[in-house]
Amino acid sequence: MQTIAHWLDGKAFAGTSESTAPVTNPATGAVTGQVALAGVADTRAAIDSAATAFPAWRDTSLTRRTQILFRFRELLNERKQELARLITAEHGKVLADAIGEVSRGLEVVEFACGIPHLLQGGYTENASTEIDIFSVRQPLGPVAIISPFNFPAMVPMWFFPLAIAAGNTVVLKPSEKDPSASLWLARLWAEAELPAGVFTVLQGDKVAVDELLDNPGVKAVSFVGSTPIARYVYQRGTAAGKRVQALGGAKNHMVVLPDADLDLAADAAVNAGFGSAGERCMAISVVVAVGGAADELVGKIAERAGTIRTGDGTRGADMGPLVTRAHRDRVAGYIAAGESAGATVVLDGRGVEADGAAEGFWLGPTILDHVAIDMSVYTDEIFGPVLSVVRVGSYDDALALVNANPYGNGTALFTNDGGAARRFHNEVEVGMVGINVPIPVPMSYYSFGGWKNSLFGDAHAHGADGVRFFTRTKAVTTRWLDPSHGGLNLGFPQNK
Repeated sequence: MQTIAHWLDGKAFAGTSESTAPVTNPATGAVTGQVALAGVADTRAAIDSAATAFPAWRDTSLTRRTQILFRFRELLNERKQELARLITAEHGKVLADAIGEVSRGLEVVEFACGIPHLLQGGYTENASTEIDIFSVRQPLGPVAIISPFNFPAMVPMWFFPLAIAAGNTVVLKPSEKDPSASLWLARLWAEAELPAGVFTVLQGDKVAVDELLDNPGVKAVSFVGSTPIARYVYQRGTAAGKRVQALGGAKNHMVVLPDADLDLAADAAVNAGFGSAGERCMAISVVVAVGGAADELVGKIAERAGTIRTGDGTRGADMGPLVTRAHRDRVAGYIAAGESAGATVVLDGRGVEADGAAEGFWLGPTILDHVAIDMSVYTDEIFGPVLSVVRVGSYDDALALVNANPYGNGTALFTNDGGAARRFHNEVEVGMVGINVPIPVPMSYYSFGGWKNSLFGDAHAHGADGVRFFTRTKAVTTRWLDPSHGGLNLGFPQNK
């Protein structure tokens, strides 16, 4: 059985800790490997390697950095099918979804290839008499990225292309549930001739995370995960004096007004609710049906969801398994809790007949209607293929429902009324909004991130926010004096 190692100084590194964790294929339930779990000594070695590599990489020309980024981009584009197969084997999502994940991450790599333009400073000539002022953006140093299991390639690529392009060195701590994609990316960086130590992969659990948060050698931390852990990472990291962006959980609502195209809305609800088995922070988990068309809408959603083929992602299924048996059981527990609390189970995925091994972590699409906002199936982030339907009487009721939710990651409105759409995107208290678009993930040149308990810190991922997060600005004031204009003057300097 393979051991999945760390990546240190440009090569695989077994580490000194004897701790490991099993890695499984969710479609078969079989343990396919053991991932090394870093101890404090291994984590410090990773940080030290990044710190050692930083000065030379910081001083590498933008031309050279960009050449390496372009080479990485070309290699990734050529081999994205290979990476997608690796993701499917450890996460379980179907191949088409895995390829989509890699492609969205590739967009950030392409955005980072424009780093010379993105790092441009400003210059003011003769701001005061014979005094010029200019600003520059400089890298921070070693930075850490702590990424979740649901997007083992895309989420790290939200951060590390910009961090590396800006002149930082990176320590990536991927999820221990699907760690192999990170090593694959590290090897690709090496092939692109990224210097050793600029990109490090540290496999691990909470021991490694805490050391990354506490160690003064790490200057900034990017995190994506559940809200409780995001809050923990933000508080502990900032207490240690670090710059932290921590993207948390979500409870994304899709509001459907009576004038909407119900067929379009039903397609969108199914695609956004059950893609990747609902294991997306941008998944639609609540459909808010406004007015009298709720019965028809629920019927259309159920009809479409009932055709989804659940099974092994390598066999052409529409939806794969959940990532672990424990997570599958947890999600099934929410379905039971919703049913006990009075929700109507329109479609029950607990007994799904999957196209795959009996030992796989299967749970089919599930729809719960007449969900009340005090039920755990509504209040909690389930992170599975469970779609809750909440019925309200008016647009104002729907808006109040969305705005009262403690999460503010993503939301969508389906309508043919331009005035209602304009009012919604202006009034809703959510960071990412879709109008007749169920999963409003911005393009790489915009920034990704929510509001309220979906984000801790001031910076969103990628786009302009990403460039600002991984750099700091320095203002330089210069004067080149004529030697004849010397002399002492102890007064406070003033503009002239």
